[in-house]
Amino acid sequence: MSNPTTPFGWQMPENTDLVTDLPADFEVFGQAVATDLQYLLGGTTGQVLAKASATDLDFVWSADAAGMTNPMTTTGDSIYSSSGSTPARLGIGSAGQVLTVASGLPSWATPTSGGMTLLNPGGTALTGASVALTGIPGTYQDLRLVVRNFKPVTGSDHLSVYVNNDTNSRYNRWPVSDPSTNGNTSQSWAESSWAYVSPPGETTLFQGTAIFNIFDYANTSTWKLGQMYAINNNVGTPANVNFMQQLIYYNQVTAISSIYLKTTGGDFSSGTAFLYGVS
Repeated sequence: MSNPTTPFGWQMPENTDLVTDLPADFEVFGQAVATDLQYLLGGTTGQVLAKASATDLDFVWSADAAGMTNPMTTTGDSIYSSSGSTPARLGIGSAGQVLTVASGLPSWATPTSGGMTLLNPGGTALTGASVALTGIPGTYQDLRLVVRNFKPVTGSDHLSVYVNNDTNSRYNRWPVSDPSTNGNTSQSWAESSWAYVSPPGETTLFQGTAIFNIFDYANTSTWKLGQMYAINNNVGTPANVNFMQQLIYYNQVTAISSIYLKTTGGDFSSGTAFLYGVS
């Protein structure tokens, strides 16, 4: 037999050993291998192999909890190290929430101070006669709706805005800036839409942009107040830019969970709507 091999110390036959020595030599070698690798035997489904001590080749089969367990159950979940450095699941947050730290652990939370969160990433294209922005979370203070470069197919069609798809006469606008009357203001009560965006008297509306601020939209005890600012021009005289502003409210206590943008007759030709939650 040779000197022990490294690093395991297993003895191997030498090339000078007699043939009659080989059975006994391989028995010694095989027994050493079996003795060292005996801890690799056994185990059950799902267990992991771990070190039992610092001794060479000293292993033990353990339940997954002693190794790496996947605690995730839902698309979007994350893993973090809990107390004891064991893996733990952080469930996916809701729309508009941000990842923060609470009591030394990661958690999802709604922003509490300043800033805006885009609730429809990339914006929503204006197509057809009606576009719906639904599923608005009630976790923000206010809403801001930006309708950029809206354009109807038919020049005489206007942009109208509805909350909760309510088309009843529950909206009020005051004052209404009216370019056709040299900027004079008027008031409009019990309207079927919250905002009617187009200069009165214009029949060749080209395109426009409007911004809506909707305050305290999620409360269920008071009417909903808002502001609207819009600017547009017409195809006949592109340099003729018209400006509108309105103080608007919805005389219902229902929380606002959806906003609908519609034309008064035909379809949208172009435009994009961006809805922000304001903290």
